[in-house]
Amino acid sequence: TLQEPAERTRVGPGPGPGLACCSYGALKAWLPILSWLPRYRLTWLKMDLIAGVTVGLTVVPQALAYAEVAGLPVQYGLYSAFVGGFVYCVFGTSKDVTLGPTAIMSLLCSYYVDRDPVFAVLLTFLCGVIQTSMAILRLGFLLDFISYPVIKGFTSAAAITIGFGQLKNLLGLQNISQQFFLQVYDTFRPAVLRVPDVTLGLLCLATLVALTFMKSSLGPGSDDLPVHVRGARGLVWSFSTVRNALVVICATCLSYSFEVYGHHLFTITGQTSAGLPPFQAPPFSETTPNGTVISFNEIVLDLGGGLVVIPIMGLLESIAIAKAFASQNDYRIDGNQELFAIGLTNIMGSFVSAYPVTGSFGRTAVNSQTGVCTPAGGVVTSVIVLLSLAFLMPVFYYIPKASLAAVIICAVTPMFDYRVIAKLWRVKKPDLLPFLATFLLSFWQVQYGIVAGVVVSLGMLLYDVARPQLKGHGVTLDSGLRFPAMQYLSQMLFSKALTASSHRSVVLDCCHVSGVDYTVVDELRDLLRQFQQRGEVLIFTGLSNSVLEVLLEAELPGLKHVESVEAALQAVSGTPSYN
Repeated sequence: TLQEPAERTRVGPGPGPGLACCSYGALKAWLPILSWLPRYRLTWLKMDLIAGVTVGLTVVPQALAYAEVAGLPVQYGLYSAFVGGFVYCVFGTSKDVTLGPTAIMSLLCSYYVDRDPVFAVLLTFLCGVIQTSMAILRLGFLLDFISYPVIKGFTSAAAITIGFGQLKNLLGLQNISQQFFLQVYDTFRPAVLRVPDVTLGLLCLATLVALTFMKSSLGPGSDDLPVHVRGARGLVWSFSTVRNALVVICATCLSYSFEVYGHHLFTITGQTSAGLPPFQAPPFSETTPNGTVISFNEIVLDLGGGLVVIPIMGLLESIAIAKAFASQNDYRIDGNQELFAIGLTNIMGSFVSAYPVTGSFGRTAVNSQTGVCTPAGGVVTSVIVLLSLAFLMPVFYYIPKASLAAVIICAVTPMFDYRVIAKLWRVKKPDLLPFLATFLLSFWQVQYGIVAGVVVSLGMLLYDVARPQLKGHGVTLDSGLRFPAMQYLSQMLFSKALTASSHRSVVLDCCHVSGVDYTVVDELRDLLRQFQQRGEVLIFTGLSNSVLEVLLEAELPGLKHVESVEAALQAVSGTPSYN
């Protein structure tokens, strides 16, 4: 690993990008590069070069393909693929994570930018501002309210949507709608298939699948096999790792050979802008071909929910990846610093015409498996992308769309995890509700799916808070006590203890109660008075010192506290167990 876990990065909030004293420790929290650059070794450089080149050969064809998913010209995928390597090298806290265009972000962008690069670039800038602001204000905890079932429901629906959306390129179909349900109708209605596109697309798909299985056939330890290993295993690993690049290069050579002789067999990418993108401020307005000026306010209104969904999903995806690989490779990350790095990447990306980016699981896995030692591997990857922009853009004209469609379909297939349904059923069946709500509604509008899943998850969470389980000897609150639960608790105690055929006292075990608010105190005062009027007692046990002090200061009538449940039950002779 890059460093010992104890000094890899700070854990939890840390100084991060918030306010901190001007010390070297605080500076390292702002600039994590200072924690590893002074100790950089020549052996690390070799591994970072290998990993950077390998990821570079992976990201170039993927970036071209993901731009197609976003509905943008292919060069915008490359514009989005190189800034993250430079920015994350300085500000990131994971040695493995690679930032760039992904299937999820490309799909989300396609919903909001309507094939307009100006909208896409401004969306990138605004997403970066929102993400950076969340880091500075330490609002990363808000991401914790998006549960695992919601994320899985969204990614599974996105995998189907993205994969199905690429069938038109794989089959050479024309005039296919953007909306998912209309896509299904247009795809399966009678149409003329382009046989060359179908043949090439299926051949590319079969090749990618075969190379993937070849890699898995190396055995359970194949993921840890470095690219420079000699022998047949190393050769197979190398070819399977850069399979996307190999397939696109071969398909492009085939397409070019036919185009040279005037045979236009395949649907190709077509004209692309050559050279590096200009470094300029993102556009804050747009002038249409007919002279109409679309103002900044109008663009923001058109982007609408995208200004919430895209920044949040970008942060979720990247931080989840960073945590997974930090755990796998035994080092720590700073979640708040990750927010800052992603936000700054998007802000800087908007100056080179990028669309929103986040961490890529597939490329991060390649980066880790090839033995990357520091975030400097991302710089090498960015250089590969810049070289492609500078010298290879004329070649990209001949890339068949069917080959890019095959790359995308293979990339998103692992995102659909059908096994998660069985896992949720075994662990907690109600968790299927937010999963299904998110999954089904995401086919209609992705923002509705996410919002529905979050609302259902929060509803289930609040229900548990408002309806605590009452169990054990006496009455045990097993999930704490807050104001939503107080009315329910009061009604239950009143109906079971004070309105029964014979009144009875109650022992309330509060060992899980960590705090109380004014509503709880006020309701307890009324409840204690009702017990006193009927000649019964309500005894509290297990109260923490802080909670007991609050209740004593409130001067509750007839307040009794005993250290243990057993002692309380002895004090109230004849009190039956309550369930």
